[in-house]
Amino acid sequence: MPTDRRDRLDSLLDRQDILDCLTRFSRGMDRFDRELFQSAFHCDATIAAGDFVGGPADLYDWARAMHEQGQSATQHNLLNHTCDIDGDTAHTETYYLFAARNRDDSNWLAGGRYLDRLERRAGQWRIALRTNVIEWSGMAPTMPIPFADVPDIALDGTPSRSTDDPSYHRPLISTRRRHIPG
Repeated sequence: MPTDRRDRLDSLLDRQDILDCLTRFSRGMDRFDRELFQSAFHCDATIAAGDFVGGPADLYDWARAMHEQGQSATQHNLLNHTCDIDGDTAHTETYYLFAARNRDDSNWLAGGRYLDRLERRAGQWRIALRTNVIEWSGMAPTMPIPFADVPDIALDGTPSRSTDDPSYHRPLISTRRRHIPG
């Protein structure tokens, strides 16, 4: 295989490992999975988010308490992503859309960008420094959650902010009976 192609493949694999790292942060926070969340950061990382500045363990505790108190569900959606890799250091800009169902049933949306410096240590890409640029925020009208009245909707699991969430089920199966409305 030509060197330039091999270099491109190595770069793509690094980019995918970096994106997987960023996804672990989002999923770990939304599912309250501490181990998954912390696997996105080096233990000596510094994170600046809102009025918080500190390390990953303290960030998890602070963010979980804030989300647990204020929201019944959160989604940290990752959008546009740029990644500049230089050896074992990468700088990324990742747009995000934060959506939450608040405890009072209102819906909060916010958008911004995560600016990260990642480092590859012992073959693992993890965040070493994160800053958070919040660019907008607003409330969305509240509506009923769709299909909540379907009798067997929960047979395949219900959303959970824990590792009891259906996304952790292996193998993933459906126990609902075949039904085509209409």
